[in-house]
Amino acid sequence: MSAPSPQPLALTMGEPGGVGGEIAVKAWRALAGAGPAFFAIDDPARLAALGAPVAEINTPEAAAAAFSARLPVLPLDARVEARPGVADAMNAPHVISSIRRAVALALSGAASGVVTNPLQKASLIASGFEFPGHTEFLGKLTESAPMARPGLHRGPVMMIAGPSLKTVPVTVHAPLVQAVRSLTSGMIVEKAIVVAEALAIDFGLEAPRLALAGVNPHAGEDGALGSEDREIIAPAVEALRKAGVEAIGPLSADTMFHEEARARYDAAICMYHDQALIPAKTLAFHEAVNVTLGLPIVRTSPDHGTALDIAGEGIARADSLIAAIRLAGDIAARRARLR
Repeated sequence: MSAPSPQPLALTMGEPGGVGGEIAVKAWRALAGAGPAFFAIDDPARLAALGAPVAEINTPEAAAAAFSARLPVLPLDARVEARPGVADAMNAPHVISSIRRAVALALSGAASGVVTNPLQKASLIASGFEFPGHTEFLGKLTESAPMARPGLHRGPVMMIAGPSLKTVPVTVHAPLVQAVRSLTSGMIVEKAIVVAEALAIDFGLEAPRLALAGVNPHAGEDGALGSEDREIIAPAVEALRKAGVEAIGPLSADTMFHEEARARYDAAICMYHDQALIPAKTLAFHEAVNVTLGLPIVRTSPDHGTALDIAGEGIARADSLIAAIRLAGDIAARRARLR
């Protein structure tokens, strides 16, 4: 018996002063013919003012029928007033409401997954938002929900997934000094196992291979350039192998991202934010996708920010958002087949 077709994806508003609305309209135009179908949780008037033919819907189920001709929008409970290029903390409740509704719909099965437009973290935090970003907030919103399959390890874990490289930072939104000090073998192992499971289930890899980056130059040179690689990362590699995960490392981060090196692994486990995001975005800035692993729902996002400096000019590229929608659709379809 074939699996049912996944429900449409929910696209959050993101920072209304940024490029989220513009790229949402461009993504709909690019995907209206072939899909996957999505609906925006937004102010319909705001998106209509950006040139989209809008279909205001009452339920996610109505999105699929409307999608080929109009951008389906599930309205927020209030009008959103925003100026391009300005992140106003007064809009924070609307931004947060859009995320909460998208997650609730995904948890209920009414949406097959969540695609999030970029946030302006400073304006949210100024309004009292207590999370450093989407990843942590989504983890909190889904912490009591059962995982997609019994026995899976829970995240949230951030992955930047591009056509030729997938990277995962073990520490995410933390100052570099704090990130290195917080590293433990257990933390690395926990996140790497989530990655290995997601590569198998969400990306369809039978035997995922992980490469763990060293944190010091030359992976510490056996302690000569720092002890963390020998005392923290190497034991994590050994623990992963004992757990049945194919893992290598610690590898010198300056030689593990060229083409021949990337052929040895399916995902790179990196020790801090920029170590993971710089190579991934350098190789595929316009095609890479931010994926949250280890959640009971599917979640993807563009790999860029709100781009306040070009908001309202009509020049923002929607490539990464389009890639995020397509990847979310692929993962949702794969999960549906596994049920």
